[in-house]
Amino acid sequence: MSDPATPPRSLAEALRARDDASLAVLLRSRPDLITPVPTDLTQLATRAGTRASVVRALERLDRFALQTAEALAVAADPATYDELLGLMTGDAGDPAVAGALPHALGTLRDQALVWGGDDRLRLVRTVRELLAPTPQHPSPTGLGPTVQEATSGMSPGRIQEIVTTAGLPSTHDAVSAVASLTALFTDRRRMNALLADAPEESLEVLARLVWGPPYGQVTADPAPRLRWLLDRGLLLPTTPGTVVLPREVALHLRAGRAHRATEPLPPPVEAASTHSPQVVDATAAGQAYTALATVEELLKDWDEGGPAVLRAGGLSVRDLKRTAVALDVPEPVAAFWVELAYAAGLLASDGEADERYAATPAYDEWLDQPPAQRWARLAQAWLTATRTAGLVGGRDAKERTLSTLGPGLDRSAAPEVRHRVLTLLAGLPQGQSPSAESVLARLRWERPLRGPQQDDDLRGRLARWALSEAELLGVTGRGALSGHGRALLGASATTATERDGAGRGGGPSATGPSAPTRDAGPSAPMRDAGPSATRPSAASGDADSSAPARPADAPAGPGDKLPIHHEHSRPAASPEPLSPTEQAVATAAAARLLAPLLPEPLDHVLLQADLTAVAPGPLRRPLADMLDVLADVESKGGATVYRFTPGSVRRALDAGRSASDLHAFLAEHSRTPVPQPLAYLIDDVARKHGHLRVGAASAYVRCDDDAMLNEILADKRAAGLRLRRLAPTVLAAQADPATLLEGLRAMGFAPAAESAEGDVLITRADAHRTPPRTAPEPVPDGPPTPDATLLAAAIRAIRAGDVASTTPRKPSASAAPVTGGALPRTTSAETLATMQAAVLTGEALWIGYVNAEGAASQRVIAPVRVEGGFVTAYDHTADEVRTYPLHRITGVAELADDQI
Repeated sequence: MSDPATPPRSLAEALRARDDASLAVLLRSRPDLITPVPTDLTQLATRAGTRASVVRALERLDRFALQTAEALAVAADPATYDELLGLMTGDAGDPAVAGALPHALGTLRDQALVWGGDDRLRLVRTVRELLAPTPQHPSPTGLGPTVQEATSGMSPGRIQEIVTTAGLPSTHDAVSAVASLTALFTDRRRMNALLADAPEESLEVLARLVWGPPYGQVTADPAPRLRWLLDRGLLLPTTPGTVVLPREVALHLRAGRAHRATEPLPPPVEAASTHSPQVVDATAAGQAYTALATVEELLKDWDEGGPAVLRAGGLSVRDLKRTAVALDVPEPVAAFWVELAYAAGLLASDGEADERYAATPAYDEWLDQPPAQRWARLAQAWLTATRTAGLVGGRDAKERTLSTLGPGLDRSAAPEVRHRVLTLLAGLPQGQSPSAESVLARLRWERPLRGPQQDDDLRGRLARWALSEAELLGVTGRGALSGHGRALLGASATTATERDGAGRGGGPSATGPSAPTRDAGPSAPMRDAGPSATRPSAASGDADSSAPARPADAPAGPGDKLPIHHEHSRPAASPEPLSPTEQAVATAAAARLLAPLLPEPLDHVLLQADLTAVAPGPLRRPLADMLDVLADVESKGGATVYRFTPGSVRRALDAGRSASDLHAFLAEHSRTPVPQPLAYLIDDVARKHGHLRVGAASAYVRCDDDAMLNEILADKRAAGLRLRRLAPTVLAAQADPATLLEGLRAMGFAPAAESAEGDVLITRADAHRTPPRTAPEPVPDGPPTPDATLLAAAIRAIRAGDVASTTPRKPSASAAPVTGGALPRTTSAETLATMQAAVLTGEALWIGYVNAEGAASQRVIAPVRVEGGFVTAYDHTADEVRTYPLHRITGVAELADDQI
């Protein structure tokens, strides 16, 4: 173990000095470090310094923490806390920056991006390589190389000329000359005196370069204003025709600041409008019911088999347009509803040879549920889905068009962005809706764009889509988060969140609502003093509330007894999405809150004399299903208008209903008398229905009235059917029965299909269903955040492996020397003799062991019994008694006396 009084010499030693709570914070914030679990702390430190892991960690820093890391990248290595503070605040100082800097530095330390005490702060080497300025990759600070870096290829004679022109005494070598020039540029008083003599035009050149980029172009014969700067080293040549402003000069001109503008606090989420909570909830509930009706209408339209699946997967543009027309919504909105039904497991491809989309068996179960529970299933699927409907119509990396239900629509960040957007909305008082720009500005502060991401603000687009989709789904109403929307996040929905944190980045009020907390797990000592470590409420909204970073469920273990450097309090992380169990509880609570707000289904309609029926609200399912067959929907809204036509009445008769059945149905479910025109329409269509009979010859038409058959043969519209008379009452056609039926109906007749036995065929719509399908699994954004159990097991294994690899061993004349992480090697006889001796003396041994799968490991054991080719021992690494076959032990070594 590392001596707490000795400063760490490497990241591994710094990690070794941490307690279990601190390691849990690291592994929770960077879960890729334990996939798989490292064998010891040295391997953990190595993995924490790999480029892929560091880039992932940097992408998850907020803007101020990233600015802090960027400032350290242009500071000396190592740097002191005061030097870092000077780079962040400048000569004038900034109380806000000075107050927030300990939090930012604590975040970097927690994530193992910075290590060392306040007197020796060191960036991990990979972090410095990524953030330090280079000609190919300029720093976001706008600073250039140091004087030492810029003069590394310059001749000693030229350096001496610069030193002399700058008014410094000449030196004997280039190293001391560069040091003398650096001392001049970092001395405020002497630099002010030097620049006081500079021509005005030269100062203008410096002003253009001071905030970056620090590089400029010069000719072979520079102008006098540039020559003055070059002669004194205020500009240094890098390549022919290119000069750079040294970092020390730029920092002097900037008054010591590394950044032009530091942002220690997140931008406020500003309210754009305010409504009463009752209006918000009622509006959201109305939209929630519309969402249910839209999804139901979509799948009912595809009930007999939906559109075909493209060869590359997905829905064609033509089918998407047709679906948008059927739903009476724009195409992007239609794509959202289709993708939502797919994410909820209500829609899938049938997998047949002629593959088509259709409803799944889960859709029938969904229809039988109460409306609130149906909405909850849709809302939960939307909140956790990685498929992003907003990408439909765009192009992938290979310039292929992205289609609805097709591949390439998964974006791993989508669930996290949706959750964060709703959390920010929950941070406002109930009834307040934020401006979209303030939400986007907040998200950009929490995850600033770096490098190639600056050209494609995916998180910004995801946030805009989340705001519009939440309104469509009824999670929000008039832009404000509804009560059931708050419950969906696990927050209290009955008390307004009265706090100013969303406006100023502060913490939650002491009386604000709190979310149901996770299982706290075993108690463990806290790293820093602070409020209780309950899980942050989703309603708190902001990421910078004054809660400690150590989660309540952080594991406790022997490592908690190790000393740890306690300097600063830690900022609380943004509330994480709920676990599946917690989300199920929250979704059920949201459904309970929504249920009273949804309208009760009605069992009646209002019939009118213009052959229409008005449904003043949602209808009960049997009534709605029958009306869908008997009439056509003419308009939707608060009330649905159905229109009766000869075609719709014929459709009901084809489904096996008689005229008397239809009259009785309308009389039973109408609050107004059945209008005479509607009764006449039903009787007239019923009288004609079935007069013509169509069967399969290929197809034939049979009718007792030969005059009607003569009329059909004489009609020019029947030419395409290629009819010919077989008998006075029978016509044969070369078209199939379905085509013949449609053709005769288009001519104004009302034929009926009949079977081979001559019976009338009842043509009910057969519901086409796919085989049982599961909802698509979300594509994770990297390894999942480990829970408390996994963290405790991982930390115990890492510490055990570290003990086994770092514990000193006694030198042995017979054993081969062991270097690095190699296993000890001894003969079978030596291994057996050493084991037997350890049983008698009670000493602990270091062994190398290979299990049945061939995995090698190092262990520290205390042998208890050796017999039958096995050794029974207390395994210090596993903290339990185990039995090991002797033939799987590669070697054994005694521990040093001070380790026994």
